[in-house]
Amino acid sequence: MHLGTLQRKTKNTTKKVVGRGGTRGKTSGRGHKGQNARAGNSTRPAVRDMIKKLPKLRGYRFSSPRKPACEVNLSDLNLAFSDGEKVTFETLIQKSLVPRQAMTLGVKILGRGELSKKLVIEGCTASASARQKIEALGGSFA
Repeated sequence: MHLGTLQRKTKNTTKKVVGRGGTRGKTSGRGHKGQNARAGNSTRPAVRDMIKKLPKLRGYRFSSPRKPACEVNLSDLNLAFSDGEKVTFETLIQKSLVPRQAMTLGVKILGRGELSKKLVIEGCTASASARQKIEALGGSFA
């Protein structure tokens, strides 16, 4: 390998400069007069105008929106787990019941559906009805 044979991976591009002679003469593609024909003109993006129109909500609770926990129904647990098995973030992710984000968002077990198995639940919150159904079958929360 010689230094003279090296080539760029991507092409070196430069911004097209208008109004310096060459193929674009006279108004250099800027039309006639007006704000857009002047030097230093840069129109503000429409997205920025939309952002500026949104109300500014002050206070701590608006600074970072709280994401809801991933929800799992008892009927899903009944199909995926066997009797006496542990329910954790890792097992729920392995069985594709919750996305990988569940580690940061948290998991909440809801009482929809029927449960016929004794389960040990770790690191998950549960609704009152789900907790009642799980404990009625001899399951526990760790």
